[in-house]
Amino acid sequence: MPVDPKYPEMRRRRFRPIPIRMLVPNFITLLAICAGLTAIRLSTEGRMELAVGAIVFAAILDGLDGRVARMIKGQSKFGAELDSLADFVNFGVAPGLILYFWQLHELNNGGWIAAMVFAISGGLRLARFNATMDDPNKPAFAANYFTGVPAPMGALLVLLPIYLAFLGLPRPPAVLTAFYTLLIGFLMVSRLPVFSGKTVRMRVPPEMVLPVFVSVVFFIALLIGYPWYILSACTVLYLLSLPAGWKSYRDHERKAAAQAVTPAGVAPSNPASPFVPTVSEQVEDDRPTRLN
Repeated sequence: MPVDPKYPEMRRRRFRPIPIRMLVPNFITLLAICAGLTAIRLSTEGRMELAVGAIVFAAILDGLDGRVARMIKGQSKFGAELDSLADFVNFGVAPGLILYFWQLHELNNGGWIAAMVFAISGGLRLARFNATMDDPNKPAFAANYFTGVPAPMGALLVLLPIYLAFLGLPRPPAVLTAFYTLLIGFLMVSRLPVFSGKTVRMRVPPEMVLPVFVSVVFFIALLIGYPWYILSACTVLYLLSLPAGWKSYRDHERKAAAQAVTPAGVAPSNPASPFVPTVSEQVEDDRPTRLN
């Protein structure tokens, strides 16, 4: 039987070993999925503090996997798809079930609908993000904004009633918790511009490296020592910042419209915004967007 001379070459390509640097970010993402699934189990057992802690841990890992991938040049399409799956499980399904087992079950079908709508909103938000991430018609300044509240932040926002209950405040009525859950789900699938800060390159002067490092360690220590105070304060501040993000986006839109009607050869009166990445920065940052 004749043997195709190309077969050994095809076989070598098919079974080519994957570099370790491409596996490390995926291991972090899988660890985040394990944290989200463990949070669901802990909520069914009534251990809500540990369940919420697992969601916070998953959010931290979600912020690390993309940065580690860029640091070691381990980006891959597989990792981007796995990251989207992890976000749906950790920040859509898990928080909805935690809220249902914590209080929404008191509303029977109504509470289940609220939890289910939140989980579906997280999935729709991720699907829209994946579908529009390569939109060529998107203006340059839009790279600084998310469309709708991102899934990890939505998960941390929706758990605010639980944070407040852990602080000793009276538990809100189940109906109010359900409406709040639906509100956060609506913010996730809305067209609200939310400042992301991903393209803002903050270069720390050498003399400020140590103070910045100490500040980060201090914040982590506060988060570990007073988790519910810190999470409650950060959640409230983030909700209050949403109108500011919308206003900033509208200001950039008006500036872009004004520059579009400026006659050729005439320099615009307003300087470019420092938040808009330059062409060199856009070319340099060639990582998959979903790994951020």
